[in-house]
Amino acid sequence: MGELVYAAKVTHVPTMIMSEQPGPIHGKRDQAIEGLKEIGRRARAAGADTAVVIDTHWLVNAAYHVNANTRFKGVFTSHEFPQFIQNMTYDYKGEPALGAAIAQKAQDKGVYTLSHQIDSLDLEYGTLVPMRYMNEEADLKVVSIAGWCTVHSQEASRKLGEAIREAIDESDSKVVLLASGSLSHQIWENDIYEENNGTFTISSEFNRQVDLRVLEMWQEGDIKTFLKMLPDYAKKCSGEGAMHDTVMLFGALGWDKYEGQGELIGEYFPSSGTGQANVVFSL
Repeated sequence: MGELVYAAKVTHVPTMIMSEQPGPIHGKRDQAIEGLKEIGRRARAAGADTAVVIDTHWLVNAAYHVNANTRFKGVFTSHEFPQFIQNMTYDYKGEPALGAAIAQKAQDKGVYTLSHQIDSLDLEYGTLVPMRYMNEEADLKVVSIAGWCTVHSQEASRKLGEAIREAIDESDSKVVLLASGSLSHQIWENDIYEENNGTFTISSEFNRQVDLRVLEMWQEGDIKTFLKMLPDYAKKCSGEGAMHDTVMLFGALGWDKYEGQGELIGEYFPSSGTGQANVVFSL
């Protein structure tokens, strides 16, 4: 039988890629990179052989979608930030049976979900950036789930999270589940980005304070209160992808029956106006 062995909310900011390269950002995101590497080490120590990534950079306008090909291989340049991420190579094995099972479990709950094995359906950088650091040896198989859901309810995403967990439990996989997305996500306006040192600052003190309080709730294990505020948090703090990744994550963890807590790996940090963190959740 399968098992969810590790779970986390992770950052995927492109400045981590830039941090590897010569220039003004060189080394500036080392702590975030090391956080992802540490999560990868811990997941393997827990027995993980597969990463299921809920990707808030995969935008979908109808249905829920799972990218469950047998292999993902290519060269990625971001359409959104081609100056930040370009010519990034990747090669990962997939786990089609698990992807298909997730979609079927969701369908059984009345949540229209499709699993795909299409060679030209590329991975987005919400999956590729965490995998770059967590899966350097490409030993973890990858399943990617669309997390930028534009016309979807949080209730349906919660059910999809439940389906993810049920499919994992009935599979042959040991899974690390990742909600790949920011906390608050109000990117600086382009005209005032530079004057506000936008790469390293947050665009709203309100958003920063709410992010910090959310991290406290997670670390204190006050998940029930967080779930009550999650719809407002996603809306008022411009949560990335409306925070459907976070909804699915907690759906998989048991929603308001979850009694674990979060552990901040590294530091909370601002990036291009947004709030970022790597947080693991006890199982």
